[in-house]
Amino acid sequence: MVQLREVVVAGAGLTRFDIYDGNKGRPFKECDELGSAAILAALEEARMSIKEVQAAFCGKVYASTATGHNAISRIGMTGMPIVNLENACSSGGSAIRLAYEAIAREQYDVVLAFGAEEAPRGGMIKSTSWPMHERMMGFNVQPAAYAMGAVRYMAETGATEEDFSLVTVKNRRHGALNPYARFQKPVSLEEVTASRMIAKPLRLLHSCPLADGAGAVILCAEHKLKSKAKKVTVAAAVLTTGTYGHEYGGGSLKIKTPHQITLCMEKAWAMSGMGPGDIDVLQAYDTMSAGELWDIEKMDFCGKGEAPRLLREGYFDLGGKLPVNTDGGLLSRGHALGATGIAQVIEIFRQIRGEAGKRQVPGAKAGLAHAMGAGPNSSVVILKR
Repeated sequence: MVQLREVVVAGAGLTRFDIYDGNKGRPFKECDELGSAAILAALEEARMSIKEVQAAFCGKVYASTATGHNAISRIGMTGMPIVNLENACSSGGSAIRLAYEAIAREQYDVVLAFGAEEAPRGGMIKSTSWPMHERMMGFNVQPAAYAMGAVRYMAETGATEEDFSLVTVKNRRHGALNPYARFQKPVSLEEVTASRMIAKPLRLLHSCPLADGAGAVILCAEHKLKSKAKKVTVAAAVLTTGTYGHEYGGGSLKIKTPHQITLCMEKAWAMSGMGPGDIDVLQAYDTMSAGELWDIEKMDFCGKGEAPRLLREGYFDLGGKLPVNTDGGLLSRGHALGATGIAQVIEIFRQIRGEAGKRQVPGAKAGLAHAMGAGPNSSVVILKR
């Protein structure tokens, strides 16, 4: 077995997730401008120049073909290889996985992983290609696909629509403490319940908002780290896909094969030598509020059907035993598709370094970020001090 060397996070940069279209008093910012801003912030924290970066991986979904090149060209092209990759909403996690592997296998010493996105104007349906049979079933509309999963989850576990609403309430409460979140105002259970139904049993406020935004992390070998005072190590960076069954559920057709989240977690725990009890803070994938609950369960942080009860008991709150989506998650921070996985990892990075401000989890030493990509992809990154 090949011995992989240690990979550390040297610095991170993030823009606020918002809609930068120049309308309603909002500023106009292009995708590559957001990307370069995040990269510069990460370089500054790492105390490195762009000339020290040997390769770059850019996660994007609806942004332009050469998003990575355009963002880096604003800083200075150095001849380094730049890879633009699209892996749906797990693009950011995929970029980190590739950057990690390039360093761990000693191909490079310093690698940039970033994501930059401009949310599709007019929604995702017009700009997404799906097989005809899936469009006829409604799977090309994400809330509809999640609604099917939510109905099944309710039938199998006894979860209620109110449980889904409480996820939104929690994440919006956390997001109110995050200056980088698109939504920085808490909502009440009554407000969520009163929002319009979009795909029964899921309502408007059960759904995350799309956003423009960017995030960047500098990964490096330990000997390239400029300061080891707050060293954060990449304990695992894993990417998997589903097995037999529909891509939204992997083994959801009751075929006896593991769900892609299960596969991903098995690999992540093996790579890191850790287990659920070692994680102090968790970034779960909450593109729809119901998804956060089954995401937590499938990652083995509790048994099937137990997440709603733990949620009501405050287990996943700031101050709870396992704070989940301390930055507000997708439901509050917003979903900048290719940049989302990067933003999730940056939140874990800040928590471990004790730099999360009012949303700080005391004594956080290890954290995990999980993202799904269009259903079949699952990415997990574990950081530890």
